[in-house]
Amino acid sequence: MKFLFIVQGEGRGHMTQAQVLKGILEKQGHSIEAVILGTSKRRKIPTYFLNTFNCPIYSFPSPNFVTDKENKSIRLSATIFQNLKKAALFIRTLKQIDLKVQSHQPDGIINFYDILGGLYNFLYKPKAKFIAIGHQYLTFHPDFIFAKQGKFNSFLFKLNTLVTCYGAQMKIALSLWQPCPTTLGPGLKVWPPLIKESIKKSTVKQDDFYLAYVVNPGYAQEIIDSAKKNPTAQIEAFWDNAAFPNPYQVLPNLTFHLINEQLFLEKMATCKGFLTTAGFESIGEAMFLGKPILMVPVKGQYEQRCNALDAEMAGAGMASDTFDLSVLEEYMRRPADSLERKSTFKCWQNTLETHIMEMVAELSGKRKLKV
Repeated sequence: MKFLFIVQGEGRGHMTQAQVLKGILEKQGHSIEAVILGTSKRRKIPTYFLNTFNCPIYSFPSPNFVTDKENKSIRLSATIFQNLKKAALFIRTLKQIDLKVQSHQPDGIINFYDILGGLYNFLYKPKAKFIAIGHQYLTFHPDFIFAKQGKFNSFLFKLNTLVTCYGAQMKIALSLWQPCPTTLGPGLKVWPPLIKESIKKSTVKQDDFYLAYVVNPGYAQEIIDSAKKNPTAQIEAFWDNAAFPNPYQVLPNLTFHLINEQLFLEKMATCKGFLTTAGFESIGEAMFLGKPILMVPVKGQYEQRCNALDAEMAGAGMASDTFDLSVLEEYMRRPADSLERKSTFKCWQNTLETHIMEMVAELSGKRKLKV
């Protein structure tokens, strides 16, 4: 089958999912005809993503978050207002997406949680089958637990999720835990996380340092404060701030690196603990490697509060309001069951290629498509 990807570029996680799925689909004999990437001025498209694909990559402006002056918290009202101001631009983007779809004539369009992707399917009703993939669709599963705080944020998160998959023949929810057999909603499937091959092939060991990952530079100060309070704890941190030297040694026990995929993976495989915001993909990667995690959801981002709650239920680590290293160290002193969790998670993740084969079989008509 021929596929076209629409990828939300606000978070690196959706790009990672697209990279992994691309590799497996091509391994199974299918092709990716084109990638449409939603972009914003806040994020630079990573070179490693561009180098993954040997097909055209088209970038178009897409709705994105507005943060506070510290570049930490999501400003919800400003986000809504700024994106509404760009409505005419986004309408033109939808027309451009349709031109690309008409040009490449895919059999299937896979949308990685881009809101314009969902609007495109609703307004243009392409002939290609439309598939929506993301961990957010686990909210349609009856076993999912929503974070209690923020009713308005919860409403907007659910609304955004509905729009991204509007009219999809298939909604694929990515999950850190294997759900018990239950009655799923129409077209809903649950897959394990899309873990990169480079993670699976990593040589895992435990050196005496913690790894930190903060995309929003505003959280760097919390990492610095934590390093000051714990001068004997070595921390290797990654951020997206090109205004400083690379690497940038802030303290004797703290070094910041610009995001570099290969170096980050090496550090992930060898750290003794992981500090991060509650992004789904990095949590899944750390779980695969058996690394305990301290998760600090981005302020104002309801989805990440749900991610942290879900990850705690899956046994990934602990959630916190700040990057307090003592919280992670306390978690690490608990009776160890990490080997059992790691084995269970790997067994679940190893079913991924079978799920993908079943998806393609349904889309191609070899199996009955459940709608």
